[in-house]
Amino acid sequence: MKILIVGYFSETSKSNIVRCFPQDWNVVIVPPGNEMLHHIEDCHVIIPEHIKVDHSLLSIAKKLKLVQTGAGYDNVDVPACTQLGIWVANAAGVNAQAVAEHVMALILSYYKNIPFLDTFMKNKMDEHQLDYTGSELKGKTMGIIGLGAIGKKVAAFCRVFDMNVLAYARNATAQSNDLVKMVDFDTLISTSDIVSVHVPLNQQNKQLINKATFKKMKNTSLFINTARGGIVNEKDLIDALKNGDISGACLDVFESEPLPIDSDLRNLGNVILTPHTAGMPDGRKYHKTRYDFFIKNIKRVENGEEPESKLNQLPCTPSTDNLM
Repeated sequence: MKILIVGYFSETSKSNIVRCFPQDWNVVIVPPGNEMLHHIEDCHVIIPEHIKVDHSLLSIAKKLKLVQTGAGYDNVDVPACTQLGIWVANAAGVNAQAVAEHVMALILSYYKNIPFLDTFMKNKMDEHQLDYTGSELKGKTMGIIGLGAIGKKVAAFCRVFDMNVLAYARNATAQSNDLVKMVDFDTLISTSDIVSVHVPLNQQNKQLINKATFKKMKNTSLFINTARGGIVNEKDLIDALKNGDISGACLDVFESEPLPIDSDLRNLGNVILTPHTAGMPDGRKYHKTRYDFFIKNIKRVENGEEPESKLNQLPCTPSTDNLM
């Protein structure tokens, strides 16, 4: 069986990933480009990053049976895959613990001023001249946009820190409980001390967070995004940070990735940046739990079963002949 993984990986990451898979599987890891187009012709499974899986790409992949993504799948044309009899599945919830921990690490780094203090100490400055501000989390209001697996985990962590937790979700079944109070979108963004985004990128959520949103937020608030860069109008965010409409931001995702070298975000003192690593706790571009899930799902499709966390429904179980 041939597994094609497309993305930008270091040699160490490639080695770690390949070791996860059964030895008799042909695992190919390539960046986007011509080499990818060569391998896609006979691959059975594709795990895509930084590429669009659309009609054009799918027309080349004659043996493809499964498109497997991480939590996000905004780069996959699901209807086109369905039309061609190709399963699409994501790994919803697999990285919930990792991302929620990353969110808390960002919050603590920001309010405890860890980046500044680290730089201060390493520059061997006079500690008697130390001047900085910080804050405790107790009593702060956390606003969570999207109450899926990650949002719920973040809410649970915040409660441990004695924070008040508000949440907004389009899912009508989400209800207030001892952990979280459900509110409307405007109430959340206008009353929260911290606003954290945990929704998928789709047409409904594209640039959900924009100039109007930032104007409604407290000027002391912290904005966090570990979901998808396209959910936020990045120019509006930069303006809000420069103008003092909000106090700061912690970002793991961006409209364009990798983040351009000349991005203003790199030069703002009230911003903490990480390179889309929230869901990769085991090292750059690597999360063993995620790849274990991928392998189980591939085996399900190989055996003629439906994949877990499927995003489409095929009219009948596809043949497994091409997988053997």
